[in-house]
Amino acid sequence: MSVKLDHGEDELTETHEINVTPFIDVMLVLLIIFMVAAPLATVDVPVELPSSTAERRPRPDTPLYLTLKSDLSFVLKDQPVSRQGLAGALDQATGGRKEERIFLRADKTVPYGELMQGMNLLRTAGYLKVALVGIEQ
Repeated sequence: MSVKLDHGEDELTETHEINVTPFIDVMLVLLIIFMVAAPLATVDVPVELPSSTAERRPRPDTPLYLTLKSDLSFVLKDQPVSRQGLAGALDQATGGRKEERIFLRADKTVPYGELMQGMNLLRTAGYLKVALVGIEQ
């Protein structure tokens, strides 16, 4: 409260001061509420997930590797293949089974656009199961 004691005059004058104590009290209460509520808002719900009974698929005995070399030429297994003959060579190597997985390896100097063109060639040939091969570190 703001009180001005002046015994010299009988006239009351207005004081133009703002009492900030109630505002500070409200701000401190809000701060405490947010400090308590913030950790509660970020807690994850503990859930125990069920286990799966699906069997892991075994790796193929002889995976079919298609390699895109740094000079942008394709090699299927160990034989060089042209871009035009890629579909025929894949059909011959897989026995015509389009659902067989193709493991695509590319040199790290190959531009991303060229790798995508190689994947598009596989898709137009009908081979949709493509696995990209990398080195684990």
